[in-house]
Amino acid sequence: MTDHGAVGPPPMPGPVGGAPQRLRGGVLGMADIAAATMANVGPAMSFFFGFAFLGTAAGIASPLTIVAAGVAVALLGNTLAQFSRAHPSAGSFITFVGKTFGPVSAVTTALLAGLGYIIAMASVIAISGGFVQITLYHYTGVDLPWIIWTLLLTGLSVVLMLRGVVVSTKWAGYFFGVEMLVLVVVSIAALVQHHGSLSADPFLPSHIHHGLSGLAAGFPLAVYLFIGWENSAALAEETQDPRRNVGRAVFLSVAIMTVSYILFSYATVTAFDNDMARLGEARIPFIEVAHDTLGALAFVAYVGGLTSTLGVLISGINSQARLVFNAGREGLLPSFFGYVHPIRRTPNNAIVTFAVTALLIIGGWGLGHLLGSGGGSMNPVVFFTESSSLGAILILLVYLASNIALPLYYRRYRPQEFRTVRHLVLPAIGALAILVPLYYLAKPGQPAPYNWFPYAALAILLLAVGYAALLVRRDPTLAERVGSIVADVD
Repeated sequence: MTDHGAVGPPPMPGPVGGAPQRLRGGVLGMADIAAATMANVGPAMSFFFGFAFLGTAAGIASPLTIVAAGVAVALLGNTLAQFSRAHPSAGSFITFVGKTFGPVSAVTTALLAGLGYIIAMASVIAISGGFVQITLYHYTGVDLPWIIWTLLLTGLSVVLMLRGVVVSTKWAGYFFGVEMLVLVVVSIAALVQHHGSLSADPFLPSHIHHGLSGLAAGFPLAVYLFIGWENSAALAEETQDPRRNVGRAVFLSVAIMTVSYILFSYATVTAFDNDMARLGEARIPFIEVAHDTLGALAFVAYVGGLTSTLGVLISGINSQARLVFNAGREGLLPSFFGYVHPIRRTPNNAIVTFAVTALLIIGGWGLGHLLGSGGGSMNPVVFFTESSSLGAILILLVYLASNIALPLYYRRYRPQEFRTVRHLVLPAIGALAILVPLYYLAKPGQPAPYNWFPYAALAILLLAVGYAALLVRRDPTLAERVGSIVADVD
């Protein structure tokens, strides 16, 4: 029986014994989850701290690299949309891979996705405080440690999330609206002021730095700008008509983000007069564009960056903690994570554990900096790049597994609906597209600490497989519980 709006009495606790705990169904519309998805992408935060690296790698034609990344993410979006149409679940990728390959793969994916998202989210949590520190110091000269602001903003975000998914999703949407307004206004102002430098060069393949090798090097950086595009799938249980609306939200979000990033990158390159060396040396290129274009009103760019980090904090932890929650509810992870607040129907234990673990990772990483050969405190901007890179490797492995799983799932469970292009060709191309950023994140010869990230990811993968095999051996009923909770079925 499908139930989009009823709440009903609280189910019996426990992911295994008795009825599973459910989130509050049907309280989010397509626009809500699309806004939450784009807030999770965090265009201001991602573009502020990622575009200098992308511009250095790809050169003047970095907007063309963003076009390629947008197409690749849309291919991944097809995989997520097709899975969600057939089997919508708060478990998202974990459920999709597990239903296809069995319980060992489900537990492995739960660990890879959970840890990968926590490590990636740690970069966002750190940069939230770091950006406040940068802003305050620029305008007041006050230089309070960034970790103070990080703890404060994380605490406020968690409180919002614990109040309920509707409240926190609305706030994430508001923050996203502010950052997009700022980004668009600054970009248009920059294009108007530098109209004499307007040209088609940023869209010509001949202007990609080092040709195809430059495109390949910039591609993973461009793809990372979109991380968070999958947010809506984890909100399926709380969404009206998730089989239809999750896919629509994914494609709408990817389309809007692609067009937006093309505008922002083109405006930035133009404002720097196509001087990529100068752009690469800028600490935050878009902030410099705002200062050059708006003068004293450049403060709005800082506001946009701050609201972006807050939006990512709320929407990212909200959705990604639900993956951990569903894994706990189905017994893939400890049942502690499968708890739902009896009134607000929020996965409190998963949310709090997710945030605390990310903070512990920040603390451990900072301690490593203090005790390392170089010594000194950790720079949150540098940590943002380091932590997000390690997290991205684990997340990309999950993306890859999902693309491989889609044709097998439809062949096995829904053969009458199988379509060659939609369920085989597109996910195959998507899998190939994922291999490019995976290679560049894992290739040998990178500077420390990036050179040991592939080994860390491999160790995590092997430990996850070992734990999964042991858990399945101890609990043969696990296979029956993987994907047993469908978002729109009581």
